[in-house]
Amino acid sequence: MQNGPAVRRRKLGAELRTLRTGTGLTSGEAARLVGWHQSKVSRIETGASGVKPADVRLLLDAYGVREGQLREMLLMLAGSEGAGGRSRWWHAYRGILPPTYRDFISLESQASGMRTLETTVVPGLLQTPEYARAVTRAAVGGVDEERLDALVEVRLARQDVLRSDPPLALSAVLDEAVLRREVGGPEVMARQLARLVEAACLPQVKLQVLPFGAGAHVGLTGPFVIFSFPSTSDLDVVVLDQLTSSLYLERKEDLMAYSEAFNTLRIYALSPEDSLDYIAGIGDGA
Repeated sequence: MQNGPAVRRRKLGAELRTLRTGTGLTSGEAARLVGWHQSKVSRIETGASGVKPADVRLLLDAYGVREGQLREMLLMLAGSEGAGGRSRWWHAYRGILPPTYRDFISLESQASGMRTLETTVVPGLLQTPEYARAVTRAAVGGVDEERLDALVEVRLARQDVLRSDPPLALSAVLDEAVLRREVGGPEVMARQLARLVEAACLPQVKLQVLPFGAGAHVGLTGPFVIFSFPSTSDLDVVVLDQLTSSLYLERKEDLMAYSEAFNTLRIYALSPEDSLDYIAGIGDGA
């Protein structure tokens, strides 16, 4: 379990090491090609230190890597501006966002797919402004109005990933408690449920409701997010959000366990079509 930057550094280093060995170069020979000391190449490949996008370009050129999608993926891991066609807008909010939240947004902006189980609140990417304000006010105790406004702005700005080209593919399983918990009052909740119905009709969004009638299920251990990235599943990562920090799981065993758990939850949940009717029914007071 590591923080997000460490996960990306290690994955990037492993990919660069594979490319280097594929050319038959030693780390010392690679270093000489780009004018570095051998220790710099070693630190990059082990994930011990970060690497600038410009340095990644040097290595890729030295290794003869011309394939555009692969280059973009590796530059994305190095933090290239606008990688994947999505800007790094959250840097403007560095003064109010904790590092763990900034890193989550970074992963979200770079991912091609997101699978999430939510057991308490509506996913941030689908929240209305009023709902987001009520949730943020409850989660961040004693926050002043100016900072609250900024945090809500961030929550809403994150939703642009669903409208980007290509958009993030979101698959969410919502425990029925998410729909029943009255956040912000009846009117706010009614608009939020209507927003979910609207979002469920988007081709890039798949919502499924896990009704109370499903009984005990694997998701009782808590919510989680699985981010998937373009080109390769080796970059996928599980995020477990906690009160004061986030945990990032990258081992294949962990990824397999959470992927299987999500697939199981989808089996026990209502179908997307029935979920749409279920959400609409709750909104109508059925």
